[in-house]
Amino acid sequence: MVITRSGLVLGATAVTLTTIAVTSLGIHSQGQALFKESPKELIDEVWQVINRQYVDGTFNKLDWQAVRREYLNKPYSDKQQAYKSIREMLKKLGDPYTRFMDPEEFKNMQVDTSGELTGIGIQIGLDEKTKKLTVIAPIEDTPAAKAGVLAKDIITKINGKSTEGMDTNQAVSLIRGEAGTTVNLTVLRSGQEKQFNIARAKIEIHPVEYSQKQTPAGNLGYIRLKQFSANAGKEMQQAIRNLESKQVAGYVLDLRNNPGGLLFSSVEIARMWINNGTIVSTKDRLSEVEREVANGRALTNKPLVVIVDKGSASASEILSGALQDNKRAVIVGSQTFGKGLVQSVRPLDDGSGLAVTIAKYYTPNNRDINKHGIDPDVKVDLTTAQRERLWLKERDKVATLQDPQFAKAVEVIGKEIAQKTNNRAEKN
Repeated sequence: MVITRSGLVLGATAVTLTTIAVTSLGIHSQGQALFKESPKELIDEVWQVINRQYVDGTFNKLDWQAVRREYLNKPYSDKQQAYKSIREMLKKLGDPYTRFMDPEEFKNMQVDTSGELTGIGIQIGLDEKTKKLTVIAPIEDTPAAKAGVLAKDIITKINGKSTEGMDTNQAVSLIRGEAGTTVNLTVLRSGQEKQFNIARAKIEIHPVEYSQKQTPAGNLGYIRLKQFSANAGKEMQQAIRNLESKQVAGYVLDLRNNPGGLLFSSVEIARMWINNGTIVSTKDRLSEVEREVANGRALTNKPLVVIVDKGSASASEILSGALQDNKRAVIVGSQTFGKGLVQSVRPLDDGSGLAVTIAKYYTPNNRDINKHGIDPDVKVDLTTAQRERLWLKERDKVATLQDPQFAKAVEVIGKEIAQKTNNRAEKN
């Protein structure tokens, strides 16, 4: 969902808090002057980018040349008309993650990946099956999470305005605002409508929290990763090294409600756990493959269990898929969100921007998880009532033995630790 150092983007969800850093892709100084003379310049620029990069070479079974002629033959008196046509043109691709952003929307995406951010703390996207505006996950300890918003909530109204037919950029523009102001969200959850009045705030996110936990399985290191931001790798490294110094017997890595983030961050963190093997590969429309691999610098080889849920998306699925396929960890919890698309985000000549789906990512065993997600090795589903109680009403029980998914993780890692101890004894 956020652009990487190489210019790739995961998940392609719109964000109301998280960040997208945009690579320099050659903005032409003459661009704005050209645009003032002819809005068609911008329309053709967008068409050309799609023509070169879009992941589906059939363009959703469209005659893409005919689409170009259709939109360039229309008269345009101002840029707003051009923006409207661009959105119509992109909609024909049937891909909610290939999207146009006007200059204000694009600027909102270019916030820094560290420091204080203003928002309510949710990540949203259009569900690919239903086309409904859906919460990917609330960011922990943000206004949205504290108000009670949950992953997979369907946003039906924003400040009373229906979201039917609304794209993610429009939704983000309505949800965003100055700190201290409020936004009203109407959501549908398990067939029931709920209202949330949420005060926007300045938020500082620390992506990693960790602690020692004395459990029936022994002294464990518990690490909760909330988001794959630019500094997540550094914080993860500090957490592992600190817990290693305390001689924990194994680890529980909690990726629940982690909506993803930077691709390079997920690869960086995977390398801290995996010593050898593939981490992730991407395939574009020509089936050209780029592969990220481990570098032999894992920080620990102790038993690891990862907890996931339906709010674990994008980079979370890359990490859990890599750990699962490399048999480095046991995955516990419920099926993940299912975001397996890679995007390129680029500036356009008039200051607007374009996000284009250019590839899919695959786990080391060549699994395409888009629209499906990662299936846990040990399934522990929570009912809607259980999720609400745990994450909204009884947060102090998260990562305790009263948390069903954590309790199962402790049970599983106890067996992993015992097996490793037995194997070591047999070798001796």
